[in-house]
Amino acid sequence: MSKKLYIETLGCAMNVRDSEHIVAELQNKEGYRLIDDATQADLILINTCSVREKPVSKLFSEIGVFNKKKKAGAKIGICGCTASHLGEEIFKRAPEVNFVLGARNVSKISQAIKSEKYVSVDIDYDESSFAFGDFRNSKYKAFVNISIGCDKKCTYCIVPNTRGEEISIPAELIVKEAKKAAQNGAKEIFLLGQNVNNYGRRFSDKNHKKMDFSDLLNMISQIDEVKRIRFTSPHPLHMDDKFLDIFASNPKICKSMHMPLQSGSTRVLEMMKRGYSKEWFLNRALKLRQMVPDASISTDIIVGFPGESDEDFEDTLDVIKKVNFEQIFSFKYSPRPLTKAAEFVNQVNSKVASKRLQRLQDLQQDILDEISKKHLNRVYEVYFEEKRDNDMLAGRSDNNALVQIEGKDEWLGSIKKVKITNPKRLSLYGEVLS
Repeated sequence: MSKKLYIETLGCAMNVRDSEHIVAELQNKEGYRLIDDATQADLILINTCSVREKPVSKLFSEIGVFNKKKKAGAKIGICGCTASHLGEEIFKRAPEVNFVLGARNVSKISQAIKSEKYVSVDIDYDESSFAFGDFRNSKYKAFVNISIGCDKKCTYCIVPNTRGEEISIPAELIVKEAKKAAQNGAKEIFLLGQNVNNYGRRFSDKNHKKMDFSDLLNMISQIDEVKRIRFTSPHPLHMDDKFLDIFASNPKICKSMHMPLQSGSTRVLEMMKRGYSKEWFLNRALKLRQMVPDASISTDIIVGFPGESDEDFEDTLDVIKKVNFEQIFSFKYSPRPLTKAAEFVNQVNSKVASKRLQRLQDLQQDILDEISKKHLNRVYEVYFEEKRDNDMLAGRSDNNALVQIEGKDEWLGSIKKVKITNPKRLSLYGEVLS
């Protein structure tokens, strides 16, 4: 009888890919089988996020829930970013946990499950060339890591302290993985990194051929079986003309761009140590709009960063109005341990930050209402990759609009032309033309 594994993943797409690596290692080397019922599992894993305070609080709540309903003898392991920054502290707060494995130590999972109270949270550990086994949650879309870690020093961000310095994965390994995934049916390759367009800055092998993200995109686009390429997250600072030209001209690169703004105020951006100004961001975003009019642009925004004034916040609203983002992930500033901003004395009142966040989100809803109207009767090529609980097929257009249709299961994994008949803010509904 195979052992049973249950895994809960919190956080970003990189955490999703880390979980896939963990599952692959445990399936291929330890004989585990993935299940979706924690009460039947021999091993329960929580792969954590620490970017904001809420997921960290949720972690310890989840540990308590799983401990009550797990079967006798089942182990609980904590992986990911919160594991990296809390380490052995997790045992003190939750003694029922059996091991702690940091975000840069995924390849040590076999050792972790065999050692009681095992801890490995070395953020300098180099897994950039480790040959993970093959497992993916979807056979239609493949997440592929192109780098690990982050070299930025954003004053609000804990990631450099949980994932270590940035190391690029060798291009030949990335291409090999993408090619194998595509040959197994994944027409879409989704490239992952903390700052993907900083690719090539540092390799473990000092003799690796010099190349940048644009070069890597061109290499992957030459794989015949790959039909679409997406990536996240690029950094606005590294959006040079070469990168924008490749994005605009390469037909396999999906025309959706995530540009994390964080703040529209140059003064606040300087305090955040983002490395660019309001003017630079607008220049890049509006040039992208000019080069690819149908491209969608999404962003991240932090409201209420320490020292943010009313004027600074108005600058953020100004950028939103000028760019007209198709999607915004917006949050109130959350002080994180190990970050410079947590030490700043000019913290913004929580009620003030909440009011600003509401204003921002109300503005974005108005923008989305206008954008959604423009989708009516448009025809998009949609790659269908999921069947929803409502029996609708769901997929993404080239510019990342979520599209749902009534369709046949055999259409999963195929690209269809769809006419939009009922556009909503968060999803477009339509009918297949061909």
